[in-house]
Amino acid sequence: MQQNRLRPALGPVLFLMLAFMLGSYFTFAAVQGNNGIFQRIETEAEIARLTETRDRLAAELGQIENRTRRLSDSYLDLDLLDERAREVLGMLRADEVVIR
Repeated sequence: MQQNRLRPALGPVLFLMLAFMLGSYFTFAAVQGNNGIFQRIETEAEIARLTETRDRLAAELGQIENRTRRLSDSYLDLDLLDERAREVLGMLRADEVVIR
């Protein structure tokens, strides 16, 4: 008497296991790898932060260039010169009263 058991062949089972493992690996790499989704989001956030810093520094540079031009020999802004002398040197006019 011969028993007829149904059992899957070893080849297709190994193929499915290998396909599942490869699919899992590539899914993990796509999400958390060096070029994955999380890295891309982090990189975009850093780009936005650095762009904001660059814009802020460019505006600050523009203000400094403006003040430098206004205090240069070719164009002298007396009000700015007076303001800087008061702030840096602590100078006052004779008719002024300082309240602290």
